[in-house]
Amino acid sequence: MSKPPGARRPFFPARKPKAPPPPPPGLPARRRACDLVEAVLLRRRPLDEALEEPTDLSALDWALARKIAATTLRRLGSIDRLLAERLAKGLPEGLPRLETVLRTAACQILFLDVPDYAAVDTAVRMVEANKKTQGFAGLTNAVLRGLTRDREADLASLDPLDDLAPWLRERWIATYGEATTRAIAAAVIHEPPLDLTVKADAAGRAKRLGGTLLPTGSLRLLPDGAVPDLEGFDEGAWWVQDAAAALPARLLGDVRGLAVADLCAAPGGKTAQLASAGAHVTAVDRNPRRLERLAENMARLKLDVAIRAVDALELDGTYDAILLDAPCAATGTLRGHPDVTHLKSAADVDGLARLQARLLDRLADLLKPGGRAVYCTCSLEPEEGEAQIAALLAREQRLVLDPITPDEIPGITDFVTPAGHLRTLPSHWPHDEPRMAGLDGFFAARLKRIA
Repeated sequence: MSKPPGARRPFFPARKPKAPPPPPPGLPARRRACDLVEAVLLRRRPLDEALEEPTDLSALDWALARKIAATTLRRLGSIDRLLAERLAKGLPEGLPRLETVLRTAACQILFLDVPDYAAVDTAVRMVEANKKTQGFAGLTNAVLRGLTRDREADLASLDPLDDLAPWLRERWIATYGEATTRAIAAAVIHEPPLDLTVKADAAGRAKRLGGTLLPTGSLRLLPDGAVPDLEGFDEGAWWVQDAAAALPARLLGDVRGLAVADLCAAPGGKTAQLASAGAHVTAVDRNPRRLERLAENMARLKLDVAIRAVDALELDGTYDAILLDAPCAATGTLRGHPDVTHLKSAADVDGLARLQARLLDRLADLLKPGGRAVYCTCSLEPEEGEAQIAALLAREQRLVLDPITPDEIPGITDFVTPAGHLRTLPSHWPHDEPRMAGLDGFFAARLKRIA
């Protein structure tokens, strides 16, 4: 029977849409890791810059994403070789996300202490969730399960040289020889420890933090948790600084009461060393944002320095001493910055070398007669180190080399070259625990103005 006109229909409350199920544990972190890898390899962004983007990940998931991304970039050559052996036809073009998922999942299976099922399952889920890649879920599963099955043999077949970009491998073999290059490559595949420069009582601080006091005086830790949570951070008792990066400022000697310019100073580790040693420091950098970070660091450390947002090429005045930590290709920092090998090239070295020469040409004008300057770079490229100093001394008669001696700082004997320069390599300081070994690759030379 039909209802009479105007009859009211029975009321049924609308059903609430079902909330989507929460993602499996670890999936958001692994998605973020893929984003980070693609930021470096596809969009040519530094990893540290990509890591600063806002995220709603928990602290644990953020740490996992960072570790997966950094390790993938660090071991990319090995990962790609092992994947290629299982992909006879290669990967279809135009599907970068599929490649990234396979790379990051392979990284977890081969190099990280995560359950195999978690790495494989989350990878397959990411492939299935993408309309462009969902047809390759079966392939993803098969390739990754093959890696879990053959992991022992695969790891035994690895050569650390495969993880160096070809341009770096060729240059380092030409400069340092194959044996040393192989040792460097073996060192930079490991995540670095946390090195601290301590204001006072480094031995006592090492005991309280459970760290190791290095021959040069830096404190080395294998951290567990966030750096700001470590004892002494809030009181400004120390700052993070690689053991090699802590050496150049000390080469200036006793700086108490001296007017010292720290050129290209941000983020301020060397500035803090000089100020702690009693110098009147002018910290110079042309990047205001980086100087804001330096100012924050000095405030935490309770150090008073003058800060100038100016290009070092345009700096005026004269100083008793100068520290020039010049912009460089940063090839000595691959342990902590594995993106460098993917973002830099030989052309970058040449361009930066031209800038370094211009900065070096300013030293004689900025130094008072009798004053000292230290030039340093965190690069393993001779064009940014030894060659720069040789060229400077050939064209600038007011400066002479002030040779570094092995006995002036404890622990640097192996780092001082016959020419009187300082050259550290990531393969220095071997240790049974790989993460407790090594330090960044640095070059430093000391100069003196004689007229």
